Amino acid sequence: MKRRRHYPIQVAKQVLWLENWWHKLGDHAAVLGLTPAQVAASVADARWLLYVLQTWLPAVRGWSQSCTSAAQDAQSGAGAAALALPVFTPPPLLTGVVPVAPGALGRIQALGEAILISPGYVLAIGLDLGLVGTEDAGPDLDTLQPLLPATNTAAGVNLAWSWQGFSAFLDMIDIEVDRDGLGWKPLVSDRTPGYVDSFPQPANQAIWKYRAIFRVGDTQVGQWSAVMSVVVGGKK
Repeated sequence: MKRRRHYPIQVAKQVLWLENWWHKLGDHAAVLGLTPAQVAASVADARWLLYVLQTWLPAVRGWSQSCTSAAQDAQSGAGAAALALPVFTPPPLLTGVVPVAPGALGRIQALGEAILISPGYVLAIGLDLGLVGTEDAGPDLDTLQPLLPATNTAAGVNLAWSWQGFSAFLDMIDIEVDRDGLGWKPLVSDRTPGYVDSFPQPANQAIWKYRAIFRVGDTQVGQWSAVMSVVVGGKK
């Protein structure tokens, strides 16, 4: 399927787009007939989204992974001291960044649409602000399914996933594991192809199962991979 868009799919590229928008919007305000209030409001929207995507969201994901580890320790960890559960502390706002009402991206895009029909608009402005879309051939996000080769190695279980040629359209992969037959648990949300599960393997032979699904932003897309079973532990 081909689609025309100017706002990127990948979060990392969204960050770059928003940075460009808030730095350059004011440069074209006079030609486009934008008021100082319009520019200030749109810049505030962009900077707030940058904080959410670039600072707050990674902190939440890191905390979530520490919670998963704490839950594993609570069930099967060792030690005599009482377990301290992770507490999430939001990262501080940067100077000049303030929370805004929901729908910041919608407001930015609405202003972008207004700019495209402004009497002062020219293609050079559209290119400079990132408003000129491109036509891309992307995967069918309803049917896309990760491949998850899994082999046991000296370093741990090697999960040799890849973007399958669609890195421009995807943000990350969610991998889950079932080590005890009691159900799936989050293992990692990964952005770099290939992951080694170095969780300590049991003394006795066991079977660990893995599955994965791609993600765009905060939404899982496509289908879960085939379940991969790996023999771990025991004598090798």
